[in-house]
Order: sequence, then structure tokens, then C-alpha cells
Amino acid sequence: MDSAWLVPLSLAFGVIVGVGVTVLVIAAARRGQRAVEVVSQSVPDGVEQVIHAMESAGVVVDPSNNVLVASPGALALGLVWNHALIHPELVDVVAAVRRNGESVAQELHLARGPFGEANIYLFVRVARLGSRYILVLADDRTESYRLDDVRRDFIANISHELKTPIGAVGLLAEALVEASKDADQVKRFAKRLTKEADRLARITQEIIELSRLQAEDALTKPDLVDIDEVVAAAIDQNRVAADRNDIRLISGGDAGTEVYGDEALLQVALHNLIANAIQYSPSGSRVGIGVTSSDGVVEIAVTDQGVGIAEADRERVFERFFRADSSRSRHTGGSGLGLSIVKHVAQNHGGDVRVWSQHGNGSTFTIRLPAASHAAAASLGALEA
Repeated sequence: MDSAWLVPLSLAFGVIVGVGVTVLVIAAARRGQRAVEVVSQSVPDGVEQVIHAMESAGVVVDPSNNVLVASPGALALGLVWNHALIHPELVDVVAAVRRNGESVAQELHLARGPFGEANIYLFVRVARLGSRYILVLADDRTESYRLDDVRRDFIANISHELKTPIGAVGLLAEALVEASKDADQVKRFAKRLTKEADRLARITQEIIELSRLQAEDALTKPDLVDIDEVVAAAIDQNRVAADRNDIRLISGGDAGTEVYGDEALLQVALHNLIANAIQYSPSGSRVGIGVTSSDGVVEIAVTDQGVGIAEADRERVFERFFRADSSRSRHTGGSGLGLSIVKHVAQNHGGDVRVWSQHGNGSTFTIRLPAASHAAAASLGALEA
């Protein structure tokens, strides 16, 4: 473990335990953030100064495992929900410390959210705080675990996808030289060369974006995100393409829903779903964008009236470079990365994306995200105060 992180963490333990603090405040995503109270209002003088020097997530729980105080980092990592620790693995460590009284420092592999396949790797340190309370500090190590995978995937992506347009550019350049005395041929080859160059630039940008999503935590700088604004922005980005194809974009559902995350990334994900729906919808049809919120889950569904997806392809549509209809993808210029980007954005926000489709009768893609809890809203209110 990095000693540069271990020393200030150990000092913080000593200071906090020494003053007999009954609540925890830990600076989370960045230096200078104020702590957030979940239940208790009692924060002893001097504790915030210690906490402001920390960058770890943390919580304090009482003998009944109720969370008394949680830092913004704990909320951003999805460790706390409804004044309780979400992950059974973390609850088990707390129980062991309460039972034997000895501090525990270990690495935990936890689910990022209540659904989806994304995981986080935390180095946690758990200790008694006085005679009644348990202190939990956590450092997110997820990015370091992803780094090797990202490097490997990036090289694989480049070698897999870029060789086709690069090869086409080379062949077209040779054809231009041979047809230099035929103006019509030059124009035709130049037009195709421009098209391949545009495709190459688009694929490169999407590969870079996908690699960034795999490498970084979308919640490094978390905010409360208004889903209404995300939907409005994504629709606006696709308005020209929809009008060009005589497709109506219709939105509706629950207004005022919020999630905890990165607004720009969520806009990218929804933009990709709407653009995909437009590409595969017939002229004169509709694409619907609906938002629902229930039981702590926000769902954003994009429904088209297009060709649908064959049953054999539905499990693969989120794979990198997979195209259900390769001939149509060549016509529309699709790279096969758009839905993979949607998947990674959803997972980085502790959610997932699902597809329902019937061949010949359209498709519905649904992004599911954890709704912003009252505690998360309180955290941001404290940070902005």
C-alpha cells in the first residue's frame, strides 16, 4: 500500500479517536469539501479541520448499524443508502470490529451500484470510535485496477477497427494518382477519400472516449444531475438528424428526477441511444424518450419503431464493434462503439442499460440509474453553502 496515503490516514484515526468523536466527517472527492450530516447534528469543534486534509470516503455507524454521518465521498461511491451501509461485505467487517475490538485494514471488491455489473475496489480501514461507534474510512483503488485492462483494450481496439479505413485511404490515394487525368474519376475518388477520413476521425474519437470511460471514475466530481436537462440537451443534439429523416422526437414521463453523477457523460449516453434509434427508424416514424422514477431507480427509455434486433443479437449489442446489421452500419457510418459507450457510462454511475426488442417491431433501450437520495442532495447543499 502507498505509504503516502497510509500516513495521513493513520494520523486522522489518532486525532479523531483521541477527541472521542461520535460522528465522522471525511473530505471526499477533492480537498476542501465540507462533511455531510446524515442523521446527527453534533460535530465537535476541530474535527472539520482534520477532515479537510483527507481525501478518503468515510462513515460512522452506531451499535444498530445506522449511519450517523457520511462524507460526500461515501455517497458518491454508493456506500450509503437510507442511513445504512449498502454492501454486506462492509457490514461484515464492521461487525467483526465491533465483536473483537481490533481494527481491520483490508481490500474489498464491491458492486458499484444496486444493479449492473460494474465493481469498485476499496482499501478500507475500520476501527472502534469510543465505546459505541465504528469508524470506516475507504480509499478507492478502482482506477489502478482498470489501468492494465484499458491499455490492453485500447491497443486491441486500434488494431481491430482502424486498419479498415486506413487501408481504404491508402487504396484511394493510389487510385487518385492513376486517375489523375480523368476529372470525373478524381472527383469520385476524392469524395470517397473524404468519407473514409471522416469515418477514421469519428472512430478514433469514439475509441478515445470509450478508453477514457473505462479508465476513469465518472463520479470524480459528482453533482446532482437534473434528468430533464439531460433529456432536453440530447434531443436538441439530434434534432437536425431527426428532421432530415422525417422522424418525430417525443419526450415525457416523470419530471424533476435527479441522479448523482456527471451530466456531460449522461448526455453522451442518451445522445448515442437517440442517434442510434434515428438511424434504424423508417422515415415518418417516431422516437420516444421517457423518464420514470420508482423505488429509488430512475429509468430513461428510448423507443423506436425501427427494424428491431434479432433475438440472437440482443445479448451482443453492447459489445465493442458489434453490428447487428453490418451492411446498414456501413451505410450509416456506424462504428459499433456507441452502445458500448452507453453501457460504460451507465456502469460508471452504478447503473446498467437494458434492451427490449422484437424483430420488425422496434426496440427500447433503457438506462437505469440509482436516484439521488436525500443524503446525496444534502451533501451537495453543504458543499455549495
